[in-house]
Amino acid sequence: MERASSRLSRRDAFFRDEVKWFLKRLALRRVAVRMARRRVIIRHLKEAKPKIQEEIGRLRRDVHAIVEAVRNGGDSALIEFSRRFDGSGRSSFRVTAAEIAQARSLVPPELIGHMELAAANIRKFAEAQKKTLSDLPEREMTPGVFLGHRVIPVSSCCCYVPGGSYPLFSTALMLALPARVAGVGRVIAASPVMKGTDRIHPTTVTALDIASVDEIYAVGGAQAVAAFAWGTEQIPAVDVIVGPGNSYVTEAKRQCYGQVGIDFVAGPSEVLVIADGSADAEVIAVDLLAQSEHDAQARGILLSTSEELARKAQAAVGDRLVALQTAESARRAWENNGEILVVESLDEACALSDRYAPEHLELAVADPEELVPKLHNYGALFVGKLSAEVFGDYVAGPNHTLPTLRASRYTGGVWAGTFLKVCTRQRMTAEGVRNLVPTAAAMARAEGLHGHAAAAEARLD
Repeated sequence: MERASSRLSRRDAFFRDEVKWFLKRLALRRVAVRMARRRVIIRHLKEAKPKIQEEIGRLRRDVHAIVEAVRNGGDSALIEFSRRFDGSGRSSFRVTAAEIAQARSLVPPELIGHMELAAANIRKFAEAQKKTLSDLPEREMTPGVFLGHRVIPVSSCCCYVPGGSYPLFSTALMLALPARVAGVGRVIAASPVMKGTDRIHPTTVTALDIASVDEIYAVGGAQAVAAFAWGTEQIPAVDVIVGPGNSYVTEAKRQCYGQVGIDFVAGPSEVLVIADGSADAEVIAVDLLAQSEHDAQARGILLSTSEELARKAQAAVGDRLVALQTAESARRAWENNGEILVVESLDEACALSDRYAPEHLELAVADPEELVPKLHNYGALFVGKLSAEVFGDYVAGPNHTLPTLRASRYTGGVWAGTFLKVCTRQRMTAEGVRNLVPTAAAMARAEGLHGHAAAAEARLD
């Protein structure tokens, strides 16, 4: 019986793998057909390894269980998950003033100076962006009908800052400063503790202090998202949660959306470089590797009109991997997800880039401004050979919390507007009511909503 069961398991696994292989080939064929129809001429010098659809059922079930446990169990569930996943012994999650002061004392003054310079640039750009979104004073749009809108900040937000051995403390600045500029009433932050300790990494705490957040909580993972979505005894529920995280954090944001607002569902980091023969292959190589070193899922993509440049860049990536300190993760990401494609023209490169809809898009071409109007889908655009993504990641000013997984087709990155609501207002005079009632009542009755029609006509009395 056991042998028969084993044979069945192997056979089931074989057929499952065959089905996945078939679906994978079918998906690739469809992509090829779409590209052929659009007459994009592509030659792959390096292809990414085909992705088999990930098993997400278990992730969704696990996250759902965590969310429901925190929603129903509050702090007791949060304490248990923090102990189990992070090794944290904290029973009080809010970081105290003494902890913040101690964290700042552990960060080199020179690094604090760099953080403050980056913060000033991020704040300045966020203030400039906010000015583009202003109140619309009431105006008479048709006789007797006065319309307008107000721009209102949300009351509270949680800025989720990922932790780990190398915490992304720059993300603390990128999230909290636009929220503060937007005028959010309570800017709260959450970040996981360093594994096996009860403390958030001191650089993250220091960055959050520089950004003047109101409260910091030492909690991370899906359980943190659930806590800030639903609230616990210690943690107040917020209106919006922003910030990147691992697959559990991302899935928790997806599941809690509706109860709480989110920025977007983020995935692995991406960069796409459009280059012509005038580009520097070595510079392109370091940019591709800079993206690849994030983690094994990161993506670096090169679209070039010059096969010679593309081959040089490919060779340079291999050469530079030898001495790169983060070579282990960068090599895995590049080998699995890196792509180099040769296209016939820059117009074709732009069309293909829009289909990729990358998080970061670099234009390493002789005349980058000519391409800008032809590009529509990207999280952040870096115009010209000197405009490296790394500057945007840290200090230039625009936000580095950007859409991935082709989400730039329908949204941009975090900015002051992420924390603002545009709320309309309407005011009618007797003249306006007389003008609107016939149309409003007729349309309401056509939809079967006779109470609506009566509500309109009641204004005529």
